[in-house]
Amino acid sequence: MAASRIPPIQCLLAFEAVARLRSVSLAAEELSVTPSAVSHRIRQLETQLGFKLFARDFTPSDDGQRYLPSVRQGLKALQQIPGPGGAGLQSARLRLAVTPTFSRQILLPRLALFRHAYPEIELVMQVAIPLTNTKSEDADLEIRYGTGDYPGLEYRRILSDELTPVCSPEYLHEFGPFDGFDSAEDIRRARLIRSPLDPWSTWFEAHGIHLDEPRTGAQFNDVGLVLDAAAAGFGVALMRMKLGLTWLDSGRLLRLSPRTVPSPFHHYLCWKPGAMERWECAAFGDWLFKALG
Repeated sequence: MAASRIPPIQCLLAFEAVARLRSVSLAAEELSVTPSAVSHRIRQLETQLGFKLFARDFTPSDDGQRYLPSVRQGLKALQQIPGPGGAGLQSARLRLAVTPTFSRQILLPRLALFRHAYPEIELVMQVAIPLTNTKSEDADLEIRYGTGDYPGLEYRRILSDELTPVCSPEYLHEFGPFDGFDSAEDIRRARLIRSPLDPWSTWFEAHGIHLDEPRTGAQFNDVGLVLDAAAAGFGVALMRMKLGLTWLDSGRLLRLSPRTVPSPFHHYLCWKPGAMERWECAAFGDWLFKALG
């Protein structure tokens, strides 16, 4: 067998464990991965081999039965060889485009769990610009921020958020107090930080405030820059609660209202039709949906 056709050892371990235990859950527990990881590894192995390994009750198929002794013999031989046994394993490259603040605040803190579950997937990440949906290179999967109207793509909402006004402690001390920031009087006294990602009209309309979208003042097209500017004393920002949690926890920003309003924009995982037939795309999508609850 050519080296380029040797299946990844994680897939062989998953196949052997399921065949022996007759259970994806028990195999996952033994291998210290999630059941979905086991399922995706079985699918990857079946794709490479070109035949089904199991019947519906996790009994090996006829082809699976013929293949199983070779797998067990190969795994046993590897156990008898000293040194690391993972060299030369095949990997699958997954190209992901993701918006900047979502990447830093939501994805990266969880990504170690994905790498542990799928060490054979090489993840290549690039920045996608929110709302404009532009990126430097083509991607297999893309995390977009917007309304979900993406012609020619399949997509699924992965994160929604609530909005509330915030500012730095220094700005509040100098220009406050603001009594809930829910009146035109309070808002006129404040410098509003602008962003097309979360327009102030969302907050105004929810509180019956008859003001136009501000046309002057600092403006940023990245959530992280908006919050950094507010922390630096530029004025009051409209903050997404989930993406801005780090700024609140550190005390760099303070809430001006106990209320929140739903953002009209959401984060979506997007892909071209047929992309989820690739096991690595399906594995990442399944992991991400579960990781974000």
